[in-house]
Amino acid sequence: MIDLKDIYKIYSDGDSEIRALDGVNLHISRGEFVAIVGASGSGKSTCMNIIGCLDIPTSGTYMLNGTDVSTMGENDLARVRNRELGFIFQQYNLIPKLNLLENVELPLIYRGLSPEKRKEMAMLSLERVGLGDRAKKFPSQLSGGQQQRVSIARALAGNPPVILADEPTGALDSKTGHDVLEFLKKLHSEGTTIVLITHDNGIAEQIPRVVRIHDGKIISDESKEARV
Repeated sequence: MIDLKDIYKIYSDGDSEIRALDGVNLHISRGEFVAIVGASGSGKSTCMNIIGCLDIPTSGTYMLNGTDVSTMGENDLARVRNRELGFIFQQYNLIPKLNLLENVELPLIYRGLSPEKRKEMAMLSLERVGLGDRAKKFPSQLSGGQQQRVSIARALAGNPPVILADEPTGALDSKTGHDVLEFLKKLHSEGTTIVLITHDNGIAEQIPRVVRIHDGKIISDESKEARV
């Protein structure tokens, strides 16, 4: 499903160059739950941006669900993001002036769906995360954990085959973060492909497969069984 081959992302810095990604090869199959782990500056965020079609590599090939997206233009990448990927961010990125239903509807607007269909899909997604009864509430009326569940509902609303979670527990207390991680595990058990970006080894150790990145290179790639 996700296939990175010889991916480089190089930035110029005066007379020198910075290799944010330095020859990354990574294959993630449908239905896997993978943590990409690294310290600040390791290249994990750049890797997520490439996987999430938020950026394109300097060189190399990225196949997503059988399609080469590594040389696509911005309009095509936007369509891929909307249909193939769901995003969960550390800071939720909810719009304060919109209620929960409207926030979850946002990605569906660009699908060209009717308002009735959008509302139906958004409500089903809110119900899936246990917030259907709060659809008319606003983000400011929710706890941090509830806001993160809304962002998960938004990511799920269009039924994307891949969920990208960027430090999804980073802004939460430990108990609430645990609850969010348990929900992601549940999604994985239902067949969703999940790629989680984290610097937290405690989080990573709970994920079936852990890919560690340092100085733009993958330095290890282990399944849970191999780590026992």
